[in-house]
Amino acid sequence: MKRLGPSLLLSLLALCALPIAAQTSDHTPSAPAAKASRPRVIVIGMNGAEWDILRPLLVRGDMPNLKKVIDNGVSAKLKTVDSPNCPKVYSTFATSVPPSEHGITGFLVGGIPANTNMLKKEPLWSILSKNGVTVGMANVPATFPVMPVNGYMISGMLTRGKDCEDGVLCAPKLSEVQGGDAVYPKAMVAELESNVGDFLIDCSRMPSSAQLNGNEEKVVKDWLAGVDQVRAQQARLFDYLLTRHPTDFTMMVQSCEDRVGHWLYPIQPFHAGYNPKVASVDVNAFPNQYRAFDKVLGMVLRHMDESTTLLLISDHGIKPLRYSEDPHMHMDHGGTTPVIAKHDYDDGDEVPGSFFAMGPGIRKGRQFFGLPFTVYDIAPTILHLYGIQPAPGMRGRVLNEIFAGSPDTQIKAQSQQTEMRHH
Repeated sequence: MKRLGPSLLLSLLALCALPIAAQTSDHTPSAPAAKASRPRVIVIGMNGAEWDILRPLLVRGDMPNLKKVIDNGVSAKLKTVDSPNCPKVYSTFATSVPPSEHGITGFLVGGIPANTNMLKKEPLWSILSKNGVTVGMANVPATFPVMPVNGYMISGMLTRGKDCEDGVLCAPKLSEVQGGDAVYPKAMVAELESNVGDFLIDCSRMPSSAQLNGNEEKVVKDWLAGVDQVRAQQARLFDYLLTRHPTDFTMMVQSCEDRVGHWLYPIQPFHAGYNPKVASVDVNAFPNQYRAFDKVLGMVLRHMDESTTLLLISDHGIKPLRYSEDPHMHMDHGGTTPVIAKHDYDDGDEVPGSFFAMGPGIRKGRQFFGLPFTVYDIAPTILHLYGIQPAPGMRGRVLNEIFAGSPDTQIKAQSQQTEMRHH
C-alpha cells in the first residue's frame, strides 16, 4: 500500500512549527483580532444517520435541535460511495476522491487496520492548516495515528490500544492507546486527562452470540449503558474543546448510533435476522441514540453565534437486512454478533447519508430532493467557505445552491439532472 509522498509528509511535519490554537488550559474563547474576519465552521458527524428513523422522530418533536437546524438551514440526503463504511467514507469526506485513490478502502486494507499512514491524498485538515486556518478535530474515524495540524487532533474509530490491538470497533481509554499517538500535540494528553478524564475513544464492540445466549437482557442493557457512558464522555470532551480550544474549523464525530443500529434496529419479525430475545429487550434502543445525539447537538448550538456555519453530515444510512445474500453477521462488527441491519450494500444509493447546513449566507428552510449532494462535495464546500481553491483531482463540487442568492435556474437544472439519472 502506497504511503503519502515524501513532499507531503514534510509538509505535514512542518505544521508542527505552526502556532497551536489554544494549547493552554487558560485559553478563552476570544480569538486574536487578526483572525476576526476568518470564517468559523463546525462540522458534526453522526455515523449511520438513517432518514427512516430521523423523520418520525422529527415529526414527534423528539429532536428539537435538529429541527431548529432544518428550519433555519438546508437539508438533504447525501449520496455515498458503494459498499460504504465509516473509514472509507470519512476519508472520502476529507479528500474528495474515491477510496481506490485515497487508499482507505475499509476497516482493513491488505489485512492491516486502516490508518492515516495509508492516505495517498492530502486530507482537508492538512490543506486548511497550510492555509493558516486553525483546525480542531475529535473522534473522527480513521484519523489514527494523528497528524500534525495547525491546532489539535484527537483520533476516533480505529484507534489501537490495550486489549484492542487491531483497533477495529473497540474502545481503548486515552491512557490505553498503543501503536501511535491519539492526540496532537502530545502535550495535550495530560490536560485532557486532568480536565475531561480518561475517556473512551470509541464505542466498544458489540457482544458475540455466545455472550448473548441465555443472558440477552442483561448483556443488552449493560452494553447500552456503556454506550451512554461513551456519549457522555464525548459530550464533555466536545464541550471542553469548544470552550477552551476554539478553532476556525472544528470537526467532531459520534459513532455509537451506527453500532446500535446494526444489531438493535427496531425491525419486525418478517425481516431477516430477527431475534425476539434480543430485539424485545429495548425496542427504543436505536431511536434513543438519535434523541441523545440531539441533546449533544443542543450543546454544540450553544457554542455558535450568527457568524458560525454548522454542517451536520452522515457517511451513510442503515437498513434492515432484506436480501437473500445478506450475511447475518459482519466480521468487522464483532465477529459473531447477530447483525440485523447493515449499510455496506453494493449499491450505496440504498443507504444515503444525510446533510444539514445552517449559518450566515445559507438558505433557510430549504429541502433538496433526490441525491444531488455527494460525500465528495463536503471538502470542496468547506474549502470554498475559506476562499481556498479545491485541490487538483478532487471529484466533488462546491454546493453553491445551499447559499442564499443562488440562481433558482441552477437549482432546477441540477434537480432535473438528478431526476434523469434516476429514470
